[in-house]
Amino acid sequence: MRQDRRPTDILLLMFDEVELLDFAGPYEVFTTANRVAQREAPDVQSFRPPFQLRTASPDGRPVRARAGLGLQPDLALPDAPPPDLLIVPGGVVDGLQRDRDFLATLRSLGQGAGWVASICTGAFLLADAGLLRDAEATTHWEDLEALGRQHPHLRLRPDRRWVDTGRVLSSAGIAAGLDLSLHLVRRCAGVELAQRTARQLDYPWDPTE
Repeated sequence: MRQDRRPTDILLLMFDEVELLDFAGPYEVFTTANRVAQREAPDVQSFRPPFQLRTASPDGRPVRARAGLGLQPDLALPDAPPPDLLIVPGGVVDGLQRDRDFLATLRSLGQGAGWVASICTGAFLLADAGLLRDAEATTHWEDLEALGRQHPHLRLRPDRRWVDTGRVLSSAGIAAGLDLSLHLVRRCAGVELAQRTARQLDYPWDPTE
């Protein structure tokens, strides 16, 4: 849990063919945590939200999620300063895996970030960028074999909805990003806010996992 009152600066990546819930799930968790915290703040006038959330696409242009929904980023990934927390969602990532400029930018941001987290197949991008190495990790159950084949140095955990190695975190597929995001709320702002956020979302989150 953070000891200062400065909001945790979160940068959430978006790209063409991003899995919509991979992106929207964490977005909803952190913005709901802000709303819950404000509602319960003793002094609304001096309230500071626990999270500051920005979104970025590889070039700053709008993208279309895998389900076809258009998304407008706040900025381009190369223009973003290193955040406290960088979140990389999954989706169709084959093109980004071959994009050396994108991977170099992701590597630089991830190295400067306090924490880095992947949702679903976002783990492939973290691993390709050199941010996920020689550690426990997980991804969508359909993609575990491919991730292990491409990155045999990883110790994959198919039994876990999310894995926290300290600085780098990963989640299993799609809806598991909600669990990881609530865990990150707990790490950054405390278990009580995480529990209240899960209750507001009407999501059955188990804080003991």
